[in-house]
Amino acid sequence: MSKFRNLAIIAHVDHGKTTLVDELLKAGGAYRENQAVTERAMDSMDLEREKGITIKAKNTAVPWDGYTINIVDTPGHADFGGEVERVMKMVDGVILVVDAFGGPQAQTRFVLRKALEEGLKPIIVVNKIDRPNSDPLAVHDKVLELFLELEATEDQFEAPTLYGSAKNGFFSTQHDATEGDCAPLLDAIVANIPAPVVDEDAPFKMLVSNIDWDDYVGRIAIGKIVAGSIKKNDTVFRFKKDGSKVRTKVGKIFEYNNLGIQDTENGIAGNIVGISGFEDADIGETIAGDEDAEPLPAVAIDPPSVQMQFSINDGPFAGKDGKHVQSRVIHERLFREMKTNVSIHVEETDLAGTFAVSARGAMQIAVLVETMRREGFEILVSRPTVILQEDENGKRLEPWETLFLEMPTEYANSILKILNDRKGVLENMETNDSSQRTLITANIPTRGIIGLEFELVNITSGHGIMSHLFDEYKPWAGAIVTRQAGTLVSMDTGPATAYSLTALEGRGTLFVNPTEEVYTGMIVGENSRADDLPVNPVKAKKLDNIRSAGKDNTVKLPPALKFSLERAIEYIDPDELVEVTPNHLRLRKRILDPNERKRANKAANMGA
Repeated sequence: MSKFRNLAIIAHVDHGKTTLVDELLKAGGAYRENQAVTERAMDSMDLEREKGITIKAKNTAVPWDGYTINIVDTPGHADFGGEVERVMKMVDGVILVVDAFGGPQAQTRFVLRKALEEGLKPIIVVNKIDRPNSDPLAVHDKVLELFLELEATEDQFEAPTLYGSAKNGFFSTQHDATEGDCAPLLDAIVANIPAPVVDEDAPFKMLVSNIDWDDYVGRIAIGKIVAGSIKKNDTVFRFKKDGSKVRTKVGKIFEYNNLGIQDTENGIAGNIVGISGFEDADIGETIAGDEDAEPLPAVAIDPPSVQMQFSINDGPFAGKDGKHVQSRVIHERLFREMKTNVSIHVEETDLAGTFAVSARGAMQIAVLVETMRREGFEILVSRPTVILQEDENGKRLEPWETLFLEMPTEYANSILKILNDRKGVLENMETNDSSQRTLITANIPTRGIIGLEFELVNITSGHGIMSHLFDEYKPWAGAIVTRQAGTLVSMDTGPATAYSLTALEGRGTLFVNPTEEVYTGMIVGENSRADDLPVNPVKAKKLDNIRSAGKDNTVKLPPALKFSLERAIEYIDPDELVEVTPNHLRLRKRILDPNERKRANKAANMGA
């Protein structure tokens, strides 16, 4: 009987799955007695630690009672669903983590559906039972209702349930437990997650489900060995998606242990391993020891629904901050991303130096932009637009989503008005009298979701929660106006002066502080009216022999409004761009020259 257990941990954002992995690692002996415990050990990317979310699916292994438990920590945010879908082929079961207060959320539904469709056996973990106002039994009932909705099999519906607190390191079969350890959960994994179905005597075979990179050995193909075994220097065949085969010699073999990977002499059936020796192995390809083997079926991944343009920085400050500014380097970086991130698609456009990047959602693309920025790139990015389709009659279709909003009841009416403005259709509204919170379910175009989270946070003072799930392509809902205000656009280049900014303060909200460098066509603020207003933020006060500049030094301007990257790309209009460099985020017009911009607007209006 196989001593491997392969599982994925799935949950909504912030329901505690990464903390749960930390506790399993501790229980499996990942840390020495005197070793400092790393919180969120699996979140290795800086962005993951900063945002408190999992972005990339990652592997680890926990030894327990003679078994090796391979764990894949998957993202909970819907924008990173592609990461989840492709690891489903590596595992035989899932741990579904749900918050004992919030219950299953939209993304939980999305990932769980994928797991159930793959026939994976679930274990339910109701986490955070120590949280005030938690209701573990009610949440368990909601999970079972969700299983019924998603047409779980009888075996899947009979999933074992554990209650506990990952933060405090205990799990139990009792919903009112207050102490203990992780042993009950690890025992449940060994007892309930099926052993991998493998053929140990057949020739080697593995589906590439993930790709990693090592500076010493290069590309590493990761997957579960479903047949046979493999050793260093073995000859294998890589079955490409186009039907061709490539003969390759195996470099190194890696297996996962506790907090990292280690070299191993051979990979055996049922284990999740990494194999080097492939220059361009791709996710979804089969690696086999037999040239005549039948390729394994690859996982079907939902298509992207949102697109943004990436282009070279053509502004006057181009090249002053970043080290990667050329079109060729940006092209290489984007197409390299596509190799390891199956839900991102990159295409060249008719415009030189401009690339169309498609993904599941704006956040996924924003993470790519932020990663490139930290690598020293300078790029221009556009506002996200949705990818349209046509039906058989040539009618325009757009992606729609099911939207789940939860907020204090006092803000519900304001949120309903915003949903109406964004073409949302209310499907359900429930108010919990004891918690004074309202849950709204609506169907809304994907366009209507762009920028909605920022409005929700503002209106509810940070107490609103939002999640969404792709529904289907439906007829175009009509124009959606998400920004009512115009902008203040600089007419000149140079350092902004306190004198000019003080005069502009009454016109609206400023985005720049005194001494900041600005240029012609750059957006320096939001106009309090609906139209764009040309302004001169660099104008200095003219001095004469009587008056001095001393009085101006006492001017107190409020700090300028500064955007996060996600907020900036959702804020801009279609005729605007965000200039992203390692140390700066600038909002600007696509066409910097005011006269050219005026001619372009006139031509567009005549064409309309």
